[in-house]
Amino acid sequence: MINYKDIFTQTYRNKRVLITGHTGFKGAWLLSWLYLLGAEVKGYALVPENRLDLYNQINGDNLCQSIIADIRDKDRLKKEILEFKPDFIFHLAAQALVRLSYEKPTETFETNTLGTAYLLDTLRFLESPCVVVVITTDKVYDNKEWHYPYRENDRLGGYDPYSASKAMAELLVSSYQNSFFNKNEYINHFKSIAAARAGNVIGGGDWAKDRIIPDLIRALQQNQAVIVRNPQAVRPWQHVIEPLSGYLLLGARLIENPTKYAEAWNFGPLQDDTFTVESLVREAITIWGQGNLEKPNLTNQPHEAGLLKLDINKSINELGWKPKWGAMQAIQETINFYKFGETQPLEYLKKQINDYQNK
Repeated sequence: MINYKDIFTQTYRNKRVLITGHTGFKGAWLLSWLYLLGAEVKGYALVPENRLDLYNQINGDNLCQSIIADIRDKDRLKKEILEFKPDFIFHLAAQALVRLSYEKPTETFETNTLGTAYLLDTLRFLESPCVVVVITTDKVYDNKEWHYPYRENDRLGGYDPYSASKAMAELLVSSYQNSFFNKNEYINHFKSIAAARAGNVIGGGDWAKDRIIPDLIRALQQNQAVIVRNPQAVRPWQHVIEPLSGYLLLGARLIENPTKYAEAWNFGPLQDDTFTVESLVREAITIWGQGNLEKPNLTNQPHEAGLLKLDINKSINELGWKPKWGAMQAIQETINFYKFGETQPLEYLKKQINDYQNK
């Protein structure tokens, strides 16, 4: 098993790292990890949505240089990137909710697609070397809802605006890789870009609406039944630490070999480690110690995929990445954070990262 702590420390200590979307759930976890590794972090994102958001809980402003701005503001984005001269960019800024994308489709496309275009285009004016990891989603695939797990070379698509916008972002990555940052001309531009696809992450500190764990925790705290919209839906559940370790390892590999790893990569659970939504909720309730679920007869709901699996063999065999926490432990660590980590969230987050790295 790879010693992540040594590799990540050697790669990121004293390096300039830009995170777009640093105030979001995954962004706050990544910010905390990079801070622990000794990186100099600059964040670019919208203000956190509410006081409970993880970024506020961990006092994220103390961990980085925080720029509150919109990814769609291309002039501001360009200014901040060129002034910072990052060694690494992790692009997480996104409208990340499927159901919200039905309510705000054009905003979703603007943020996820044009925002990515503005970031990639800025790289043409950045004179220093830079590694870029563009974070998309497992939902970029043209999902046929079959049991075959999707590989990185499978067809892209998107039923809903969110999925389609992320597939478009992947096409942008491919276009800029070929047109401006071609692998065969690396010596002329020194830019290495990869796409990282991960699925349904869970973990402490998530308070977004229309996500299963935050909805579950709110219900349990208020002694209400947990409403389960799609109980038999199967998702590649994993703790947020898992894909973040993949992103960080991918960044390290891109430094080692900037052209070999400048591709798309899947990060998900092992094939036999999947849960339905109902199973996840029942296990979470058991760990919490009380509660019950309710399966209402909902009609006229927006389409959401019922089955989605990722093939992670490429990441295992070529990057050397492999999940350390199974779905059961991911649920346990997540619920424990809400039960025991709310008083000192940053310290509890550090503990979980260190436990993971040292496993």
